[in-house]
Amino acid sequence: MERVIIVGPGRLGLALGHALAEAGAVASLVYQGRRPDPPDHILFHQGLAEYRFGLGHPEPGTTAVFLTVPDDALPEVAQAFAALGPAPPGCCVFHCSGVLGSDPLAPLHARGYPVGTFHPLQAIPFSLSGAERLRGASVSLSGDPEVLAVARRIIASLGGRGLAVPTSRRPVYHAAAVVASNYVVVLLAEAIRIFEELGLSREEAEEALTPLALGSLENVAELGAEKALTGPVSRGDVDTVELHLRALEREDAMLYAVLGRRSLELVRDRLAPEVVAELDALFQRYS
Repeated sequence: MERVIIVGPGRLGLALGHALAEAGAVASLVYQGRRPDPPDHILFHQGLAEYRFGLGHPEPGTTAVFLTVPDDALPEVAQAFAALGPAPPGCCVFHCSGVLGSDPLAPLHARGYPVGTFHPLQAIPFSLSGAERLRGASVSLSGDPEVLAVARRIIASLGGRGLAVPTSRRPVYHAAAVVASNYVVVLLAEAIRIFEELGLSREEAEEALTPLALGSLENVAELGAEKALTGPVSRGDVDTVELHLRALEREDAMLYAVLGRRSLELVRDRLAPEVVAELDALFQRYS
């Protein structure tokens, strides 16, 4: 079992600790924060975790320290933590940024800590529901061999999967994660806005479109992205696509066309060449 310190009791830090506690993966769980009192959370109400005000040097036997602080705060926190003293034997330090490599943890590495990255591929809007989402989630990893071994042990306790992402490619990895998470929300918001322009209320639009989006994501999980794609582009229905583009406002038509061209790439091999050419020409006209 792990002995874990989490610096930064925000949404991700609380969700991660809660998931580890529920999995029975921790012998001790300590939070260190910049406020005198702990946050209002079940971990502290039920004695599952201890809260300490300010930074403190890890006690002997600590296996992992997670710095779950904003990216721009990482260098300062790492420097302050390193100033507390050399690393206890076997104690690794992770940060949970998706885009940064291990460079912000250089002061800790200089004090003998194996360092690395631990970025869960999940959206965590709330700490309580976040704990459930972390179970079975994929986690991108990079860092020293000792760090990877500890990280994989922790991920296994949560039933998840570790993804080795080279440090130099982490910005590309994180951009893809943003497209899969944040931009899906943006696209749904755009569809909701268009429904509102038809005279429907926001509530009606959300209730109608959210299950549609969820169904599409379930299809991807079951079939894979290429087979899950439905709609007029996948059918080669040029007339319907043209009606859509003509009916939409200019900016909406441009967005539709950009996404349509990417959709066409997924199904190009199963459509007749002349249909592909017609669709491609339509999308170029509006993008």
